Amino acid sequence: MNYNEAKIRVRYGETDQMGVVYHANYAVYFEVGRTEWLREFGLSYSGMEASGIMLPVISLSVKYKNSARYDDELKVKTTLKKMPTASIEFEYELRNQSDVLLATGNTILAFINKETNRPTRCPKYLLDQLQDYSL
Repeated sequence: MNYNEAKIRVRYGETDQMGVVYHANYAVYFEVGRTEWLREFGLSYSGMEASGIMLPVISLSVKYKNSARYDDELKVKTTLKKMPTASIEFEYELRNQSDVLLATGNTILAFINKETNRPTRCPKYLLDQLQDYSL
């Protein structure tokens, strides 16, 4: 499989008075997608941090298509755009329970050495996990 799909239920606190999801929450939904994508490969942010790697977001884009609403069940489809080097890039599709496209997005995260706070290459253990990943 070349993508991961995670489900999220929109909570009341993520919406405005009209029941529409506040725009900044889409970035949070994409984070859920990334986290689940990593888990599929037996990895986690906490595990990477324990091994000395940080993954800050250095770029985020969202294209809004339709509104997500309170209590919608969302599906966030996360795909690795290309094999990682000193950064890793993901693309996202967010759909509701009726399969209506709500948003698309993209994030780029940099691999940072926790001790030096400097950019570093993608860890070998992640590249090893991805060797059979089809793009």
